Amino acid sequence: MTAHPDTILIVDFGSQVTQLIARRVREAGVYSEIVPFQLAEQGFRRIKPKAVILSGSPHSTVDIGSPRAPDAVFSAGIPVLGICYGEQTMCAQLGGKVEAGHHREFGRAFLDINDDCALFEGVWAKGTRHQVWMSHGDRVTAIPEGFRVVGTSTGAPFAAIADEARRFYAVQFHPEVVHTPDGAKLLSNFVHKIAGLKGDWTMAAYREQAVAAIRAQVGEGRVICGLSGGVDSSVAAVLIHEAIGERLTCILVDHGLMRKNEAADVVAMFREHYNIPLVHVDASHLFISALEGEADPEKKRKTIGRLFIEVFEAEAKKLAQGGQPAQFLAQGTLYPDVIESVSFTGGPSVTIKSHHNVGGLPERMNMKLVEPLRELFKDEVRVLGKELGLPDHFIGRHPFPGPGLAIRCPGGVTREKLDILREADAVYLDEIRKAGLYDAIWQAFAVLLPVQTVGVMGDGRTYEYVCALRAVTSVDGMTADFYHYDMAFLGRAATRIINEVRGINRVVYDVTSKPPGTIEWE
Repeated sequence: MTAHPDTILIVDFGSQVTQLIARRVREAGVYSEIVPFQLAEQGFRRIKPKAVILSGSPHSTVDIGSPRAPDAVFSAGIPVLGICYGEQTMCAQLGGKVEAGHHREFGRAFLDINDDCALFEGVWAKGTRHQVWMSHGDRVTAIPEGFRVVGTSTGAPFAAIADEARRFYAVQFHPEVVHTPDGAKLLSNFVHKIAGLKGDWTMAAYREQAVAAIRAQVGEGRVICGLSGGVDSSVAAVLIHEAIGERLTCILVDHGLMRKNEAADVVAMFREHYNIPLVHVDASHLFISALEGEADPEKKRKTIGRLFIEVFEAEAKKLAQGGQPAQFLAQGTLYPDVIESVSFTGGPSVTIKSHHNVGGLPERMNMKLVEPLRELFKDEVRVLGKELGLPDHFIGRHPFPGPGLAIRCPGGVTREKLDILREADAVYLDEIRKAGLYDAIWQAFAVLLPVQTVGVMGDGRTYEYVCALRAVTSVDGMTADFYHYDMAFLGRAATRIINEVRGINRVVYDVTSKPPGTIEWE
C-alpha cells in the first residue's frame, strides 16, 4: 500500500460489514485501511495511523483465544473507536467486563442519549432517542475506569460509552450500516472532530500520487496489461498509460465468451480514442472447444483461467521476441480483493484477477505485479475513471466477470447455446436502456437455463430453452437485492426475446436476494 500521511486504521475482527466502515471514512474525505486482527500489530507499526477503529466480529470476547486489539493501539495516545465487538474487546482489555447470555439485540433498536459527547456533537442531543442497528449476543456489563455512559438501549445498558480524556469511544450498535440513519455523521465526527483530520483525500490527489508511484515502481521498464474489457482493468490501463506512455501494451484475450460486440467496442475505444498499444487475440475457438460439454462451474472457471494464462504468456513472448520485453504485469486488483486475499489466505493474491482469480501467475513468467487500483473500492474506481476522462457510458457499465457467458450458461457449454444467450442478453440490455433503467441497476444479465420446455408458438409446438433474467441493486457487490421491475417492462423484454431469439420459448425473472458474497449465477 502507498503511504498516506493521514490514515485511519481499521482492525478487522471478521465482521461481514467491515468494508462499510472503510467506505464511510473515505466518504468523509479521509483515507482508511483495513488490516485483519492477525496482522494488526504489524499494520499499526507500518501505517502509523492518526486514529483506529475496531470492527465488529462473529467471535465472543468471553471465549478463550478470541481476537484482541494490539495493546499499542491503546497506549499510542491516538483516538480509538470500538464498534460492537470492538466495544466489547476495548472494555475487556482496559479493565471492564463482558458477559454472554444476556438479552440479545439483532436488527433495529433505539438508542436513548444519556449525555452529550464529541461523537454525538451536532447529530444527537441529550434526552433524545434514535434508531440504530444492533447485532450482538454478548454485552458489556462493566465499563473501564475513565469511561462514562452516553447512550443506552433496551438490551445494552452501555450501548455508547466515552473516555474523552483519552479520546476513546465505543458503541454497541453499527454506525456504518444504512440502517443506522445518522451513523455516517457519527463516523465523520470521529475522523474530523475527534481525530482532527482535514478530509482532503480526493480522487484527483489519488491520481497524482498513483502516477508517481507507478513511475517509481516501473522506472524505465515495460508493462503489459491483461485487458478484460471491464471497468477495472480499463481504468488501470489508462492510469498506467498516463504514467509511462508507450511503454504499456494491453493484451485483450477474446475468449468468445464476451457479450455481443463487446470485444470490438473495447478495441475501438483503446486504439482510436486513447491510442494505447493493444494486441487483440481472437482465441475463441480454443476456449469454446475446451469448454464444450463442460457442466461443472468450477471446472469452467479453471479451464478459462488456465487457457487465458497460456494465451497471455504466448503473446508476452511474442512481444519480447519483437524487442519489447515486459518486466511488469498490470491488473485491476481492487481493495476488496486485497482484503479477502489477506484475511482468508494469509498473503497477497498473485492471480490474474480479470478472469475471476481462477489461475495463478506462473513463476516462469518472471514478472512483477503493478496494481494501481488495489487501494480503491469499485465505486471509487468509477470516480477515478471519470477523473481520467473515460466516457460515462463506459465507466458506468455493469460488472461482467472474466468467465463471462460460460457461467451464465449453467450445464454443458456449446457454441449454439452461447450464441442464443448472447442474443437474448443483448435484447434484455437494450430494453433496460430504452426504459432508462440501466444506471438504476447495479448488474443485469440473461442466463440460459439447462432445461428445455414445450411451448406453442403460432400453430406449432416448440421444444426450446428457458431464459432467466436477472437484475440486482447493490453499491459494492457485497450484498444485493433484486430490482423491482414493473410487469409491463418484463412483458416487453420477454416478448422481444421470444420473438427475436430462436431457441428460447420461455422467459422467467429471478427474484433472489444475495447476502454478503458473490452475486454471480454459479
